[in-house]
Amino acid sequence: MMQLHEILFVISSYLLGSIPAGFVIYYLMEKKDIREEGSGNIGATNMMRTKGKKAAIPTLIFDVLKGALPVFYGLQYFDSPVVVICGGAAAVMGHLFPLYIKFKGGKGVASLAGVFLAFNYPTVLVFGVFFLVAGYFTKHVSAGSITGVGAIFFYTLFTQIVEVAGIVFLLTVIILFKHAGNIKKMMAGTENKFCWKENG
Repeated sequence: MMQLHEILFVISSYLLGSIPAGFVIYYLMEKKDIREEGSGNIGATNMMRTKGKKAAIPTLIFDVLKGALPVFYGLQYFDSPVVVICGGAAAVMGHLFPLYIKFKGGKGVASLAGVFLAFNYPTVLVFGVFFLVAGYFTKHVSAGSITGVGAIFFYTLFTQIVEVAGIVFLLTVIILFKHAGNIKKMMAGTENKFCWKENG
């Protein structure tokens, strides 16, 4: 059973993960709700399509940090890798289902990458390879994201204890579910192709 300070760590991680960087940045720039623009997502890809690099880059950085910072903290103060990864998972869940904007959040990929940037950085290298290869050949960020997240799970399965792999498996399932619309669009040939260009 988790101790009180461990429970507070997980709750705090969720609250940090719930900070909707893309929503805040877009509102400050446009006085509009990013969820009503483009794909309706608050992540960096939709920010790139609707507002360009000047909005997408800080959104991406913040979303990665939301996953990384709780894990950096947890590694300093907790001996259990399960507690640490629970904090990271809570941050990802905060991004997926943010308390502050009625639980309508992003896809969680950048924050999950941030978790493993802090927890076990070779995992992020594996993610990056699969993300880039799948994204390059399909021209779909969503395809790269799905492939990269799957790679994180399988790498974790063979390199971490079973409890950690189990938590990552649950996150993988939820993230894939959040990509269900993208998967349908890719199968129908209607998914947007990604182009790194400046808008606005």
